[in-house]
Amino acid sequence: MKKHNFSAGPSILPEFTIEETIKAIQNFAGTGLSILEVSHRSKEFEAVIEEASSLFLELLGAPAGYKVVFVGGGASTQFAYIPQNFMKTKAGYVNTGVWASKAIKEAKLFGEVVDVASSKDKNFNYIPRGYTIPTDLDYLHITTNNTIYGTELKTDIDCPVPLVADMSSDIFSRPIDVSKYAMIYGGAQKNLAPAGVTFVVVKEDLLGKVDRVLPSMVDYRTHIENGSMFNTPPCVIIYSALMTMKWLKNMGGVEVMQRKNIEKAGILYNEIERNKLFVPNVSLEEDRSLMNITFVMNPDYMELEKYFLTFATNRGMDGLKGHRSVGGFRASTYNALPRESVEALVAVMQEFERSH
Repeated sequence: MKKHNFSAGPSILPEFTIEETIKAIQNFAGTGLSILEVSHRSKEFEAVIEEASSLFLELLGAPAGYKVVFVGGGASTQFAYIPQNFMKTKAGYVNTGVWASKAIKEAKLFGEVVDVASSKDKNFNYIPRGYTIPTDLDYLHITTNNTIYGTELKTDIDCPVPLVADMSSDIFSRPIDVSKYAMIYGGAQKNLAPAGVTFVVVKEDLLGKVDRVLPSMVDYRTHIENGSMFNTPPCVIIYSALMTMKWLKNMGGVEVMQRKNIEKAGILYNEIERNKLFVPNVSLEEDRSLMNITFVMNPDYMELEKYFLTFATNRGMDGLKGHRSVGGFRASTYNALPRESVEALVAVMQEFERSH
């Protein structure tokens, strides 16, 4: 039975990425050594990290002045690194879910934090709009896609202060205007690679403006100056990320991926709206994520929830259970998920409807 991987993360990867990583684990770049054991200072791996850095910026269409580094610790570590590098006295945050809330908690250790906008009042099931951004902030932090709740900010906002964005779960899913951001960051385990590396894209001339003394590992300039190799990087994960970026470029780039993602999400959202057993978690269409599609059982059929999950799992649908704070179901439709999998899920939903 074919498995269809809808997991929110760690999540589906392109077959190309998995196959090429397996080859590198067996024999990396003809060295006769596994990438698991090769020196990160070898010319073969230095070539990998140089190509990964260059291709990352190319796919984003980043202008001059931006650098990308690959660091450890997960995106959650950046919640503390960001205020240390950018906050002088006060920062603003748009609170759209669990990860934004955690980022706010960390930032408060380093200065004043302003909740510029929040969707907490409705359990984060919408994207705030119409808020005013104070001009005296050192930066504004946003989370563009919220995996738990299924909301997504699909446009690049105009911001009068440096804008920092957590794009862990929608990086490379749509074109972005990098020039509008001071920094973009995210964990790899959604749309890029296995867990184990964090990407940071930062406008270099905005660094070094704070008065506090920064530990070497916290200072983004350290990693820029050392080409992401101030300490031993996660070599295998960076190699996998490079393979995913090569696959993405071969597929036609971010613009093509956006069209595919819109098509996939449209198929599933249309079925959720049509099927009498289900309702979408996010009512406003413009706020619905293209990456994490959340839906629940129609209240009239709530007793069928656990039965549908078992029904779908037995038919090869993996990772559909919704987060405990929302309940219901979550189908993550990241770049690597084929349209075939979405169509298979829709067929299962229709079969379940017919039988109930």
